Amino acid sequence: MERMTKMENTKENMDKILELLEERYRGAGTELKHNNPFQLLIATILSAQCTDKQVNKVTPGLFEKFPRPEDFAALEPEELEPHIKSCGFYKTKSRNIIATCKILVQKFDGQVPRDIETLQTLPGVGRKTANVVASNAFDVDAIAVDTHVFRVSNRLGLANAKNVLETEKQLMENIPKNKWRAAHHWLIQHGRQICNARKPKCEICFLSPYCPYYQNNVKEKR
Repeated sequence: MERMTKMENTKENMDKILELLEERYRGAGTELKHNNPFQLLIATILSAQCTDKQVNKVTPGLFEKFPRPEDFAALEPEELEPHIKSCGFYKTKSRNIIATCKILVQKFDGQVPRDIETLQTLPGVGRKTANVVASNAFDVDAIAVDTHVFRVSNRLGLANAKNVLETEKQLMENIPKNKWRAAHHWLIQHGRQICNARKPKCEICFLSPYCPYYQNNVKEKR
């Protein structure tokens, strides 16, 4: 991650960044196609190390064939693997999805838990996945930190952390709670459209005047 040794963001700058992000990306939401919390949970597990676009190619047919947790729970991993192979890490994902569905059936009456801590007890569900499901399916205030959110928030100075968990903690401190869910999507969209990993489009970025990465790593080299 880029070091920020000079400009560090003030609360005023952070508020302005959030204002501009909201203005540009208002209404942004998850791009994983789903019709209910269970479908979102399975799609999010599949999205690990895979693009949402690819997951969306797989899930319509998958959920048509296996619409309920009970349907997945009855499978052997070898039966599920061919359906999700294109999402990568399909052997591990197959085992985790089946194990998760068995727990949903046995402990939760086939329903997806609403709270982040309980979600994290499910196989294949880490903190990011739990935050995604809780915030998008149940409107729980949470900030899921994926690669886009981690990169963009640290470049913008909304966080200054070396790992995902610390980034999440700092974002929760620097962003009003009622904007946590939306800010997650704003940062993802900004990461996809402008603040790319290898070649960020700083020259067209509307946040450049407030961005420590730009001020310290790009502007001073010009």
